[in-house]
Amino acid sequence: MGFSQILFSWTAIIPVIVLLYYFFRKKYTDQTVSSTLFWSEIMQETRVSPYLKHLQKNALLYLQLLALILLVLALMNPYVKKSTIVGAQTIFVVDTSATMLAGKEQSTFDQHKKEMLSLVNELDGRPVTLITTGNTPKAILQQETNTKAIEKAIQELQVTYETDQMHKALDAAQAFVGDTPTSIYVFTDTLDKKRLPMEKDTVKWIVKGSTKDLTNIAITRFAATTDGQSTMALVQLQNDTDQEQKVTLSLANEKGNEIVAESVTLPPNETVKKTFKDLPLENTMTARIDTNDDYVVDNSQTVLLQTATSKVVVDQSMHQLIQKGFQTINSAVKIVPSLQVADNKDATVVTNQTALLEKMDKPIVLFGRDDAKKVEATGEVSTTSDALFAFSELKDIYISAVYPGFDGYQTLASVGDQPFIQRSPEGDIVILADIADTDWPLHPSFPLFLWSAEQQLSESIGSLGIFTPNEQRAVALAQGDWSVYSQDDEFLSSIMNGLLTAPMKPGIYTARSNNEEKRFIVQLHAQECVIEKGTSYTLGELPDDGKEEISKTSFVPWLILIILVLLVLEWEVQRRRGFTN
Repeated sequence: MGFSQILFSWTAIIPVIVLLYYFFRKKYTDQTVSSTLFWSEIMQETRVSPYLKHLQKNALLYLQLLALILLVLALMNPYVKKSTIVGAQTIFVVDTSATMLAGKEQSTFDQHKKEMLSLVNELDGRPVTLITTGNTPKAILQQETNTKAIEKAIQELQVTYETDQMHKALDAAQAFVGDTPTSIYVFTDTLDKKRLPMEKDTVKWIVKGSTKDLTNIAITRFAATTDGQSTMALVQLQNDTDQEQKVTLSLANEKGNEIVAESVTLPPNETVKKTFKDLPLENTMTARIDTNDDYVVDNSQTVLLQTATSKVVVDQSMHQLIQKGFQTINSAVKIVPSLQVADNKDATVVTNQTALLEKMDKPIVLFGRDDAKKVEATGEVSTTSDALFAFSELKDIYISAVYPGFDGYQTLASVGDQPFIQRSPEGDIVILADIADTDWPLHPSFPLFLWSAEQQLSESIGSLGIFTPNEQRAVALAQGDWSVYSQDDEFLSSIMNGLLTAPMKPGIYTARSNNEEKRFIVQLHAQECVIEKGTSYTLGELPDDGKEEISKTSFVPWLILIILVLLVLEWEVQRRRGFTN
């Protein structure tokens, strides 16, 4: 504690003058008393409580002295020293993943927002950059110095339910550092020290984690299949606590009616799987656990069930490896003569007949082309981040020749600068090469690619499948205006050029056009169903020009408030004694 206006210490003479005035004032006045009968009683009361009588008699003096002393202190401007944010600039990296909603009385996310708002008062004019995590980190603020704008941006932050992808956010933060001494605050639930980039000595890392005593019991996996007559469901539960937990697991249909319920005992830090057979047929099924933990988002999951299965028909002219590949992943695959392929309007067709792209009602898989000549191909195979390659990385594949690509089709994979795999606006998957011109079947990615293609086209028949929050994916939809709606029939977004952006919150949604609708599910990533112990720490030191600064918090406003209260009390004391006295 210190005083910034020590020169005003001379005003301490004012209360001294008032005190001297009371010392030299007249102590009593002559008064004629008609009787002394009550004198002994009054003296006895005085002797019993002398301090109280003294205080009552001199209350005005003490109040005046206290008010004057506080006034002198206010003139000297007392303050308390408080360390503030270091560095020439500040960066906030904010985790917006679903696990940030965990917490007891208050979520970790809300706690961090309060911490950020309190830090804003210590900025002292420093610029602030605010970055949120996710599949694509976003710079909400860049070098902002306006305090109100910073506070508004912090208050408007919300959880996006995506996985944090913290390495991307940290790389984005590093791009704003340069050579400027910087304090980077990372607001997350847990972050390993080894994941922090420590290459620069101009950065001080301050990691703010969650509380360490959070409990969580989660549904980490829920799947259901049907053979058209009954349904079988598999539920996987995980206990993240150090104590045995008992929960009630229930399955409900789309209307919320309970189908089955069972009490389950979960050992500490263990995973338990439960299987339910011979369940009634339902289009939608939701699994829930009834438990009192600190993270409720992962206490339920929903799946869509399709009672009709998709047929797969392979053109007899296709290479044997293609035929065998599809038969391996689906035993119901039929091999049909080329002239009869067009008759299978209700099936997913695998062929090289380009004319069927226009004739078939449903998307097809086109392997090669029968209406164009091949050209030599050179270069390595590169792919986009499409869901078609989620399980099959096309690495080290040799391709000697490819067919020309289709205009207006989306290119998903290329050989050098030539298209290799494309998708039509209607959802058709086109592989612009003959199997004989590539060594692809020798790689594990070949059967995995066939499986992914079959799954995508089968899903497109009844539903659009499962998405993660805010995931962008090309979907196979008929031409028309498609929009996304919630279960409450609330419009959320439009599907442009076949690219669907999933909603933020988990649940069931509907993609709807004028004459058709397809449902899909938004589901948390498995990573967002696990709560880890929170970690908070500080790493790194700044050079001399980035030393920690000291802020001064003044007591003057509080002193003025106390002085005003004392003046009111003086007035009340004087009023009771009588202003004429």
